Amino acid sequence: MLMALGSGVIVQRDGTILTNYHVIDGAEQIQVELTNHRVFKANVVGSDPPSDLAVLKIDAKDLDALSLGNSDQVRVGDIALAIGNPLGLGQTVTAGIISAKGRATGLSDGSFEDFLQTDAPINQGNSGGALINTRGELIGINSQILSTSGGNIGIGFAIPSNMAQNVLDQILEGGKVHRGQLGVSIQPMTPELASKFGLSDVQGVLVNSVIPNGPAAKAGLRQGDVIVDFNGAAVTDGNTLRNHVASTAPGTKVNLGIFRDHQKQQIQATLGEYQPKA
Repeated sequence: MLMALGSGVIVQRDGTILTNYHVIDGAEQIQVELTNHRVFKANVVGSDPPSDLAVLKIDAKDLDALSLGNSDQVRVGDIALAIGNPLGLGQTVTAGIISAKGRATGLSDGSFEDFLQTDAPINQGNSGGALINTRGELIGINSQILSTSGGNIGIGFAIPSNMAQNVLDQILEGGKVHRGQLGVSIQPMTPELASKFGLSDVQGVLVNSVIPNGPAAKAGLRQGDVIVDFNGAAVTDGNTLRNHVASTAPGTKVNLGIFRDHQKQQIQATLGEYQPKA
């Protein structure tokens, strides 16, 4: 399946398509061209700029849809195939491996980044296309590249399929995406700070400030606390914590492992709802 100015992935046989938000942003009309050259007008079901994802719908039935894989089970070194429409040439498949997981690039307006990095060649027009494994399962949505020339140099990034699945389900069910919010500002941990706060390893993130009357404040979190885990999952950096919180529904009670006064403690907080900036 191909789209003008980009690519997309058919994820349901009723014509539901996942693509990048920036592919359709500002478009007055969207057309989808299938591999058999049939062209359909597409309607936007919903979009989520913070994750750079959009859901489209075309009036077609019994389409071949990709099976969604579990991106959490993807391992560095796994073979990955990127499908897209590079430079308008037509459907193209390139091969590589998963180079890294959990990447944040800061290259786009996407607020929630947990990219799979791949060296499978990705160029302009691949955006929104599928990153699949050797079983033909969707493990990511191709999103962006790092390049000094504007062309592929083997550093590409894809939105993990589990994040895409969460966004897809929420848009189809309620028309928008709801994300949790903790209500803190944080900074990275350094060896010097880890020693100061009594940590045996460089882990977690340091709380710089707590929003008054926010979820963290109501739970008793303080400036100077070090958050080291979220519901038992290790917090390795600020991006990890942000994605843990964002992928949890507002109103959910969560357990935070923190270091305070050189001792580890557990704090339970009820998440608020993230409000995107206008």
